[in-house]
Amino acid sequence: MNGRLIKRRMLTAVMLCSLSLTAFAQTYPVKPVRYIVPFPPGGGQDLVVRALAPRLTEALGQTVIVDNRPGAATMVGAEQAAKSPPDGYTLFNGSNTTLSINPNLYSKIPYDPIKNFVAVTQIASLPNLLVVHPSLPVRTVKQLAALARSRPGQLNYSSSGAGTPAQLAGVMFGDAVGAELVHVPYRGTGPALTALISGETQIMFGSMTATLPFAKSGRVRSIAVTSLRRSAAAPDLPTVAESGYPGFEAITWYGLFVPAGTPAAIVARLNTETVKILRTPDFRDWLIAQGADPAASTPDELAAFVKTELVKYAKIVKASGMKPD
Repeated sequence: MNGRLIKRRMLTAVMLCSLSLTAFAQTYPVKPVRYIVPFPPGGGQDLVVRALAPRLTEALGQTVIVDNRPGAATMVGAEQAAKSPPDGYTLFNGSNTTLSINPNLYSKIPYDPIKNFVAVTQIASLPNLLVVHPSLPVRTVKQLAALARSRPGQLNYSSSGAGTPAQLAGVMFGDAVGAELVHVPYRGTGPALTALISGETQIMFGSMTATLPFAKSGRVRSIAVTSLRRSAAAPDLPTVAESGYPGFEAITWYGLFVPAGTPAAIVARLNTETVKILRTPDFRDWLIAQGADPAASTPDELAAFVKTELVKYAKIVKASGMKPD
């Protein structure tokens, strides 16, 4: 067999493979799609994914089912997603907890943040909302800092779990104000909020999406936001940075990922449909009202961002002295 014939057959094979993948993407999906959220219901990520899922259902023509898989600082859900068939029927809501903090915090995790996932698109980024139980006699960051310094080891803060941005925010805040706060981890933002509302804990750095409604209703008292800029959802609230601690920033980001090996044509389809939804005025307005900044991206942009965040959090975790609970 001469070289020209071999090349012709190889080219034919490549073209047939390409046509097959294109046809696959055009018919995909033919059954319900599972969207894994590694947190329990009621948290910020869960609320956003539950708002996104029905829109994806309409766009894809198949039901997108939200599947909450909390546990082990998001590692239960992450492992399950990473080990799922790479066929486009398992989606995963990855965040800086799962893909940037955990790899730097734990000596061993059951997944590789780069090798086991393919990026589809970033969804949003948002600050944490610093809130306290109404019984705590503080209304500003400076008052809270002074109270915490006067009661070393006596004030506690709830978080959505060990290794989450909420815990990291508490560690960073304690370091910034020179106070010792006691961390109390829960299995998600919802349970952590319940603990704060009941008075079981006194402070929380909660997801804006989940926490803001409780602050507006007066069930918790809002003190500040943890982004560098004020939030459009709560413009009257100061940032921690402008309250005497310049440069303080503790935000959360998350995006859509699929298991490694998922066909590129399906990744492209999911990116196209999700980005369309994220850029729809009503969905953008809803996200902004929840305190989130919409952050649609290409798969390559999100993949590069994850690598940058891994390096960033390696420095932050080391400097904070944060340890798993």
